Order: sequence, then structure tokens, then C-alpha cells
Amino acid sequence: MADPKGFLTTTREEPKRRPVDLRLMDWREVYEDFATTKLEKQAGRCMDCGIPFCHQGCPLGNLIPEWNTLVWRDDWRQAIERLHATNNFPEFTGTLCPAPCETACVLGINDDPVTIKRVEISIVDRAFEEGWITPEVPPVRTGKKVAVVGSGPSGLAAAQQLTRAGHSVVVYERADKIGGLLRYGIPEFKMEKSRLDRRLKQMEAEGTEFRASVNVGVDLPVAELLAHDAVVLAGGATDWRDLPIPGRELDGIHQAMEFLPPANRVASGELEKSPFDASGLDVVVIGGGDTGADCVGTSHRQGAKSVTQLEIMPKPPETRSDAHPWPTYPMIYRVSSAHEEGGERLYAVNTQEFLGDSAGRVRALKLVEVRNEGGKFVPVEGTERELPAQLVLLAMGFLGPQKQGLLEDLGVELDGRGNVVRDKAFKTSLDNVFVAGDMGRGQSLIVWAIAEGRSAAAGVDAFLTGRDFLPAPIAPTDRPIA
Repeated sequence: MADPKGFLTTTREEPKRRPVDLRLMDWREVYEDFATTKLEKQAGRCMDCGIPFCHQGCPLGNLIPEWNTLVWRDDWRQAIERLHATNNFPEFTGTLCPAPCETACVLGINDDPVTIKRVEISIVDRAFEEGWITPEVPPVRTGKKVAVVGSGPSGLAAAQQLTRAGHSVVVYERADKIGGLLRYGIPEFKMEKSRLDRRLKQMEAEGTEFRASVNVGVDLPVAELLAHDAVVLAGGATDWRDLPIPGRELDGIHQAMEFLPPANRVASGELEKSPFDASGLDVVVIGGGDTGADCVGTSHRQGAKSVTQLEIMPKPPETRSDAHPWPTYPMIYRVSSAHEEGGERLYAVNTQEFLGDSAGRVRALKLVEVRNEGGKFVPVEGTERELPAQLVLLAMGFLGPQKQGLLEDLGVELDGRGNVVRDKAFKTSLDNVFVAGDMGRGQSLIVWAIAEGRSAAAGVDAFLTGRDFLPAPIAPTDRPIA
């Protein structure tokens, strides 16, 4: 354990966010630096709890108490070794994961939990700064060729594990740069792309081959894909949910994943101006999740006149309710950095109609308050009103992977939710085709994507060689979808 009395003598402390008026002037991550001495004290709050439920909260099974202890002891090099033992990309989870490990922390039963996520990102940042993270080139090659379709977190995790196991791995990405949603879906203020680029350099040096601008099934025929010894499908859940109500055809209504990628290109200098610019406009974001918050923060940085985020569910409670007992991940009211920057959040409302102007562009939304009756949202009489909007962003989640093209051409079996069916080894209905991440699981968390990428890699390696070489942290049916 770390400091035997740390949880009694040290209160939870996290780094401060940069002042709002300053951070809205750039796209950098929002947090200020956090002193090493403070971080080590935070790691020392990790208690000798007997059963570390943080392991249960983390799909990767991260050895959290162990690397907390190592940080508290100022043994940072061993800490990154222990962290990398279960997580290929702690810089991704350390910035983007909602930290179910912290809500499962035993200390959190009656106190503030350990700052696990902050310790994690600090370990990997320190390790890169010190030059401790170097390519791990496999000493022996197996001669087997593996194709990974998709370069998001699950695809990258599978690719790195399989490359290190000695296979020749090529990663295909239909966007013009590698990274999937990490590159163009996640705003820079949540994770700077330098974190992604430095990890890709490591993977290239290890022998992983990346091919961007390749739409598999179009640019690369399925027959050529199946010529590999094994294939990992890791294309994510990209079939977005729409809102087919009157006025949907009006100009100025866009999906979040139409809006965010060009904004990210502007932030990275690849594009001078986004075609979906919020400057001077009343912006309404429909959907109260993380993607909606990304749209809120991006709209602020583009200079929106106003930003309103709508959610059909009622406002969550401030604290954990009986419906979400410890150590489950609770549905509580959370304020992200984007929400802190301004705008309004409306709960228990439904959009009935988009209203347009004479030029065919959206000018407002017709809203109504709703209440939940037997699982159905029923309008509350007399609560209808208009909400000005010249830009509407739909961030209502995803319905699963895109079926047209690759999946239809492959003919893999799909389940009732439209996801790719797989067995406990992550193998699909085709003999040499495996699936990992949201394409098989459905829309989920980045930590699940990495865990599934690692597990799918273990399944592929066992299929190709018959050995039990790579760790498999989870099976598809181990835990409910989060």
C-alpha cells in the first residue's frame, strides 16, 4: 500500500482548470500543471482496502493500488511498467475515460475517492518526458499477416499487441490520418493530438504499418482483406442516431460527427475555417452526453452567440442514488470543462419540430417539457415554446456499426442490435475474422475499447499459433455494457 495514513491526512486535490476566458482563446487541454509533490501525496491516499474494487471498476483490470504505491515511493519508472502491463495507452484513458475506477474506490464509500485518473496520466507523461517509453520490437517474427480495420483505440490496442507478438500487422483507416475518433472526433481541449502522435511513432518503430485514406471494401476489396491470415474489425459504432421530425431537412442541422471533425482540422492547422462554424449563432445541442459536451466546448471556441444543450432525461441527482449503489458507476449531475465555460443545460425536454426561415434555414426549435410515464416520455400540456437556433447539432448517440459496405460484403453475422456477433475469443462468424470495440460491443467507453482490442489480439494470436501468449483482460460476456 501507499501512505498508511494518507487517506486520513490528505484531502482529494486535482489540478485547476485554466481560466475560462483564457482557454476559450485556444484549443489546448484545459488543466494547469500539477506539482509532483502534490501528485505523490494524492497517490498516497490509496488505502489498504483488502479488496481493491477499483480493479472491478476498470475493464482493463489496471493494477491501481500497485502503481499508486510506486508513485508515492517516487519510483516512477516502475510505475509506468506496472501501468503498461494492463494498458497500452494510459495517455488516452488518463484524459478521456470517465474513470469508473474512481467511483468503485473503497475510499469513496464515505469520502472523496483517490485521484486515480490524474495519477495515471501523470505517470505516462513523466515516462515520455524521461524517455522511458521506447519501441518494443519483437525478437522473433511469426510470418503471419494480420489486417486491422480501424485505427481508433480498440484497433490500435489490437495492432500493438499483435505486432509485439511477432505478427506483421497493417492498420487500415479510411480517414486521411490515423487515429479514428481520437484524431477527429475528440476535441483538442480534451486530448491534444501530440499524445496520439507520439504513441503512433512508437508503434511504427515497433513494426506496425499504417495505411490511411483506405476505405476497406471500396479502395481495398474484401477478397484482398481476407487474404490476410487474420482480420480484426475495429471500425467503431459510426451509424449515428437521427431525429426524423418535421423540419429536419432545413439547412443548419448537422450531426455531431459532421461538426466536430472539421473543427479538429482547424485546431490542428489542416483547415482554415470549418464549413459548420458557430460564430455569432445561437447553437442548440440535442443530446446530453459526452459528445454533446464536446459540441458545446467547440461552439464556445468558435464564438457562438449562445449555446444550449438539451436532454430528454430529467436532471440527475447531485449525489449517488439508491438506484446506483457503490461500486457501480452512478448517474449523477456532472459539470465538464465545456459546461463550465458557459451556456445552458435543459433537462426533461423534447424537440417536436424544427422551424425555418424564408431561406430554408433553421431559425428555432419547438420544445416541450416531458415526464416519464411507464418508460415513455409524455409531453406536459402547456409547456410548448420556441428556442432560437441557427445551428443545431445532433449528439444522440449511435445505433451500432455501419452495415453498408464492409460488413455486408463480408457477410458476418449481426445480433439483434446490429452489432457484429463474436464468441469468447472475439471471433466472428467467419473463421479468420475477429471484432473488437464498439463494432461488436456497441457504443461504449474508451477503456472498454482498449480492453477489447487487447482481448481480441489474444484471440487472434491463439488462432494463428495455438499458444497462450497475450493477456486477455475480458471476454465479450464478462460484464454488462457501460
